[in-house]
Amino acid sequence: MLVKFGTDGWRGLIAKDFTYQNLKIAALAASKYFQTHPNLRNGVCIGYDTRFLSNDFAHFVAKLYSSLNIRVYLSDCFVPTPAVSLFVRDKQLAGGIVITASHNPPLYNGFKIKADYGGSAHPEIIAEVESYLLQVDPNQTFQKNDDHIILTDIKTYYLDYLRSELDIELINQSHLKIGHHAMFGSSQSLVAELLNESEVLNYHAIPNPTFEGINPEPIPRYTEDFREVFLAKKLDVGILNDGDADRIGMVDEQGRFVDSHKIFAIILKYLVEEKNESGEVAKTFALTEVINKICQKHTIELHKLPIGFKHVGKLMTTNNILMGGEESGGIGITKHLPERDGVYIGVLVLEIMAKRGKTLGELVEELYDEFGYFTYDRFDAHLTPEAKTRAMEKASKGDFKDIDGMKVIDFDDLDGYKYFFEGGWLLIRPSGTEPVLRLYCEADSEEKVQKALAFAKGLAD
Repeated sequence: MLVKFGTDGWRGLIAKDFTYQNLKIAALAASKYFQTHPNLRNGVCIGYDTRFLSNDFAHFVAKLYSSLNIRVYLSDCFVPTPAVSLFVRDKQLAGGIVITASHNPPLYNGFKIKADYGGSAHPEIIAEVESYLLQVDPNQTFQKNDDHIILTDIKTYYLDYLRSELDIELINQSHLKIGHHAMFGSSQSLVAELLNESEVLNYHAIPNPTFEGINPEPIPRYTEDFREVFLAKKLDVGILNDGDADRIGMVDEQGRFVDSHKIFAIILKYLVEEKNESGEVAKTFALTEVINKICQKHTIELHKLPIGFKHVGKLMTTNNILMGGEESGGIGITKHLPERDGVYIGVLVLEIMAKRGKTLGELVEELYDEFGYFTYDRFDAHLTPEAKTRAMEKASKGDFKDIDGMKVIDFDDLDGYKYFFEGGWLLIRPSGTEPVLRLYCEADSEEKVQKALAFAKGLAD
């Protein structure tokens, strides 16, 4: 069985694993879940990104569902994943499907399941769908029923909602010169359509399934070309979104990358200290420890969770969560959606800048002034299965006394193996969506981060 759900849906190599036949199996399994849902009469929503054949794959699933007498709201163009989640929630649908491989390499595509509450399917929903994988008939034939397929402008619905939730007028009055790097993905042109188009530079805002050979992930190693354009055009702030626009990275006025750790902290401080909002906070295992300090300062209950936004999203539907997030650019605010939304979060930061009259760099400096300097990096080690196993076995023992001379003071194995050392932490964990070993590190100096990552890389030797 080649269909296997990971941290956020099923993904595979196009034509090798992600084939029409396997997509059919996944879609039929998901349909069995939808067919037991009380909102089935309202239908499901299907969206897709800009990847190779995503449009065709989405239409294939829509045809299959129509043959099962399931009403389908099929997006009439590529859309961000959170746009589908929003539509599912607001229209009280049984759920949704997004054909996307998010930030993964160009050769991948994927199948995300969205639940009725407007977010990633909870682990128990995924488990139920997986239980149906062996029950479906892969040779089942189906006949399209046009009456059950409704081409829908999901994009406009999403934009209208953002306009109602964000202070667009205030941002426009600030006359910020904004760069939006869509990474050839499904967020292209959205920031410009929300704001004054004359103030927004669209970058890589055309469909290109090759992504020019990079992963559409908003991190420094894949966005250096944008930084050069940003500086040449003398822009004030940059928003970077991944392939399906549920992740965020930013660039400050000096062209410095601002990661989701700092973005999360800036927004949390704004919501609590400026907007007087309350609630609990949820963060995954690899997100900055600065969030812990903010929560301690304001006596906010903090939930520490395994990697994968599905864990955060679940808590956002069961607890009084103000906001939740993960290290890889996924940030969600419950009053908006129990879901990551890179466009919403990026424009919200613009709102914070406009309201406080500060640059993004100045907002980051405020964090340093209060909590001390902190920096972060991640390295993806592409290893053989044997080398990956060797590295994990060494890390699992929890008996390192030091990390390249930096004294180890604590150890946590909630998800992977996390070593706290003087001034920082190192996390070693296998990816749930790619054949790589992920190495994460945060510390109070760049030197410590690079020393810790180099130590972790050596574990595979």
